[in-house]
Amino acid sequence: MAIQIAQDQHADEVLTNDSFALLAGMLLDQQFPMERAFAGPAKVLDRFGTLDPAAIAEADPEAFADLCATPPAVHRYGRSMAGRLQGLARVVVDEYDGDTSRIWTEARTGAALIARLEALPGFGEQKAKIFTALLAKQLGVKPPGWTKVAGDYSRRGYRSVADVVDADSLAKVRAFKQQKKAEARA
Repeated sequence: MAIQIAQDQHADEVLTNDSFALLAGMLLDQQFPMERAFAGPAKVLDRFGTLDPAAIAEADPEAFADLCATPPAVHRYGRSMAGRLQGLARVVVDEYDGDTSRIWTEARTGAALIARLEALPGFGEQKAKIFTALLAKQLGVKPPGWTKVAGDYSRRGYRSVADVVDADSLAKVRAFKQQKKAEARA
């Protein structure tokens, strides 16, 4: 199944075909429109030439930060996110021998997958659960017990990036998030 989160053919193709790109997109999905966050990995690929976690982890931090901050920036906070991307890449190299997909393919349970994701830089409980739901809904990755840990993010509806499959679903997710923010302010 082709991912359509970024709403850009090239960026979505990168997300579909590169597990580090998908994980990096999830990392970038904070304080930034989700489709632009998930387009970030394609920008890195186009500018840096690779999304190989080892190459990213070993890149000169200042040069990599410049690459990420160059307009159009990879993220609203391009320089800061460059460091986070390098940190994420370092964990993938050190813990998973550079194979990002091992994070989910070797998790024996949903709880184990959540724990692996929460251990990543820039991931907390909520982001880990959303990414677990994204893996299940869009890629068919469903470790035993995943629905128990994915909580609200595994239910039907338009609640998170896991539910984005086209422009219409993106609009529904955005409306849901705006509603929740309005309720929280009230």
